[in-house]
Amino acid sequence: MKSNLTPLGPKADKDTVRRSNLSLVLRAVRDEGEGEATRAGVAARVGLTRAAVSSLVEQLLESGFLTESGKTFSGQAGRPGTALKTARTGPAGLGVEVNIDYVSVCVVDLAGTGRVRLTEHLDNRGTPPDEVLARAARIAARTLDSAQEQELYPVGVALALPGLVSGGAVRQAPNLGWNRVPAEELFAAALAAEHPDHRALPVRSENEANLAALAELWFGGLERIRSFLYLTGEIGVGGAVVIDGELLRGAHGFAGEIGHVVVDARGPQCRCGSRGCLEQYAGQAALLRAAGVDGGGGLGVAELEKRVRAGDERAVGAVAEAGRMLGRVLSGSVNLLDPDAVVLGGIYRNLMPWLSPPADEELTGRVVSGLWSPGGGRLRASSVAGDAARGAAALVMTDVLADPAAYARPAMA
Repeated sequence: MKSNLTPLGPKADKDTVRRSNLSLVLRAVRDEGEGEATRAGVAARVGLTRAAVSSLVEQLLESGFLTESGKTFSGQAGRPGTALKTARTGPAGLGVEVNIDYVSVCVVDLAGTGRVRLTEHLDNRGTPPDEVLARAARIAARTLDSAQEQELYPVGVALALPGLVSGGAVRQAPNLGWNRVPAEELFAAALAAEHPDHRALPVRSENEANLAALAELWFGGLERIRSFLYLTGEIGVGGAVVIDGELLRGAHGFAGEIGHVVVDARGPQCRCGSRGCLEQYAGQAALLRAAGVDGGGGLGVAELEKRVRAGDERAVGAVAEAGRMLGRVLSGSVNLLDPDAVVLGGIYRNLMPWLSPPADEELTGRVVSGLWSPGGGRLRASSVAGDAARGAAALVMTDVLADPAAYARPAMA
């Protein structure tokens, strides 16, 4: 979770400066990852004096945000520094992904490391929203118990939800059959009933593709890529747009709904009410149907992958056709937004050897800049780290990193 580190100027009041500088130091240590951060190194990075950084580090150590280990040598003259790490206990984020055929819950620590994960495969279609969210709350409650055993305490929950999400509600999720569902309110009530200790835990919500894209940005090893399109293939086709390291949300928060871009206006009826949407050609159900695979969910996808790897002609042809449709639709987005890369996740990840050549061919022929070429590395599979539940949990931790004083136990006075 990279971030710019900018000290406040002299006009800010002392408390604001102190809280901001605590954030600067904590983020600088966190961004070091597996490397060894030292007080001197942090001071050089954030532009504060060594004495100021040392004082801030002591506060973060006392409040349990940082730990220090043995000596590390900087290669420079002087005494060796003490290695600093983000603590593996303390504040944690809880991410809950509710999808069409599963619920996945993840807890991450300050470093963004996934510490607890529970996933249950459930067919949530046709089930009343309050029952689906109650199921998710029961799984979340078990996850919280496991987190507490590791001395992690949650400071908030983020829900990753399919469809159009804004204002705490799912405005429309065609594949679930949800319309105007107050998801945050329903989940918070269900979690409080399951786990009264967390009655006051704040809950927020976001589109699942957006959160998967953030996980890819923060943890997916994209190196210097800061602008990309992210597509996740599940029962539906979700999408997100990241520009200069920030989500492009649009005027109403609904940007990225690429699954409902129309491929053929006279095509199959889509659950959204339109016809010929990309989802009807490249979504999970469409792929399995075209490949002649019975059943759905994880078993159906596993069977499709098995047949493709075995060279089954019908299965290979179905995946290739889905790739062509993806490339066709993506070319318009690439022409419009000029991203560095297109990242494909979900069921597309394991199908990339068969999906990407036809998609690349369509993109090469249709991207007007001439900068797209097959095998050029701009079309890539998502990493295993880029999933919506982890992105949701990490989103909670951005608040902790922005103002650690507000989350210390006891709070830094």
